[in-house]
Amino acid sequence: MAQPWVTLERASTPDGMLELRKRGEKDFLILINNRVLMNSSASRSETALGELACAMMNTHPAPRVLIGGLGMGLTLRGALDALPDSASVVVAELNKTIAEWCKGPLADLTDKALEDRRVGIVIDNVARVIAKAAKAGAKKFQAIIIDLYEGPHAGTDAKTDPYYGAHALQTTAAALTAGGVFAIWGEAPDAAFEKRLEAAGFAVEKKRPGRGGLRHVVYLAHLR
Repeated sequence: MAQPWVTLERASTPDGMLELRKRGEKDFLILINNRVLMNSSASRSETALGELACAMMNTHPAPRVLIGGLGMGLTLRGALDALPDSASVVVAELNKTIAEWCKGPLADLTDKALEDRRVGIVIDNVARVIAKAAKAGAKKFQAIIIDLYEGPHAGTDAKTDPYYGAHALQTTAAALTAGGVFAIWGEAPDAAFEKRLEAAGFAVEKKRPGRGGLRHVVYLAHLR
């Protein structure tokens, strides 16, 4: 008989009620208005996103990485495991409650990833962080990783979406160093998004981590 989900914490946000639930010792859910945002037992694509994006950073003397969206910290954990000790990682997360949960009830899930000395967290919209890095004279990133609760899809506004629209992709390209990596999580492949990436100057590689069951998509876009 399956164990019931237990609500550990709740927090009111502008988007609705945010909840952290737990079942047994290792299963966690994060929900907003009862919509599941993350499930720790279905997270292979999130971990792969961090690992695949950062696997190419080992040859850089001191790679600087931006992760947009903390979630349960699983993408961050994957990135840290693939990065050298000289790396630095900036995590942009909108909700400070999520960061508190990752330092508290969720800490063991990621081997306390937020306590890693390479990591700094900013409570801000990742689009704003990218826009600042895209300005002339600003410090750029070697990799930018986007792991939001909603990836690119058919309903994405092709021009004005703040993360996946054409203008946003041009800004992201300007925030990366030459040859930089832009990695994005999505629920399913989106051909229109792939074309926008190419138009913004990226060479696009698509991965479907895992075998069987629900397989999300990981885009690895290399700045040409």
